[in-house]
Amino acid sequence: MKILLFGANGQVGFELARSLLPLGEVIALNRENADLTDLEKCRTTIQTIQPDVIVNAAAYTAVDKAETERDSAFLINAKAVDVFAQEAKKVGALLIHYSTDYVFDGTKDAPYLEGDLPNPLNVYGESKLAGEQAIQASGADYVILRTTWVFAARGQNFVKSILRLAAEREELGIVADQIGAPTSARFIADATAHILPQIQQARNVKIFKSDIFNLTNSGETSWFGLAEKIVELARLQNIELKNRLINPIPTSAYPTPAKRPANSRLSTAKLQQRFGLTIPTWEQSLTFCLEEIYGK
Repeated sequence: MKILLFGANGQVGFELARSLLPLGEVIALNRENADLTDLEKCRTTIQTIQPDVIVNAAAYTAVDKAETERDSAFLINAKAVDVFAQEAKKVGALLIHYSTDYVFDGTKDAPYLEGDLPNPLNVYGESKLAGEQAIQASGADYVILRTTWVFAARGQNFVKSILRLAAEREELGIVADQIGAPTSARFIADATAHILPQIQQARNVKIFKSDIFNLTNSGETSWFGLAEKIVELARLQNIELKNRLINPIPTSAYPTPAKRPANSRLSTAKLQQRFGLTIPTWEQSLTFCLEEIYGK
């Protein structure tokens, strides 16, 4: 199996380059050798490599900046994705693409199902939804994996930010009225590697059906709850922190250019049923992440 991976220098892409390796030949491209703003080069790359699977872990993820950089967000999250889908169709490749809870408005009082009506609140969510729609319209074989609140031992994310701030400040105010499932990039990559052989087997016997699946760690918490757990786990590893108090605050007390959904919970029942996937809790994955960060 020849796997072409875009976004190999991102949080999820870095983990995918490791997780997918046992499945075949992995051609892992990063921003330096696969610029998603150069659509024709993206086309040529796919045509030249002729992969069996295209995995797109690249994205424009600057949620707040997207409010003033709409064209850039749509170029990478929608137009480039459309090119991937078109070329996947031409070469007969499967396209695996990662999307987001931000395609929803967060007003539902239960975890979102894959078939719930999207209604993004911000430009980032709009651009990711446009990418999903381009894939669905392409006629290519695809799996779209929606995830949420991604963290990793490398890169910029909430976990790394809280560890830095807790080392610098005695008191923190963290939003407590947004709920979701913190999700490990390593788990996302390992889950992808788990489901890919099953997908390819279904394609080989002509019974595969393209679909969208939610992919998150199990459980739920708020950003406040996540921050508390990060500090707790760091202290258990004898990490010296200055922080003495974390205060819950409402979203209104921490205004941002882009609106965020209050409910980012995604039901993973469909994914578990289809692929027999065992999903760890976000606390388990967070513990592993901190052990990796501190080399314990």
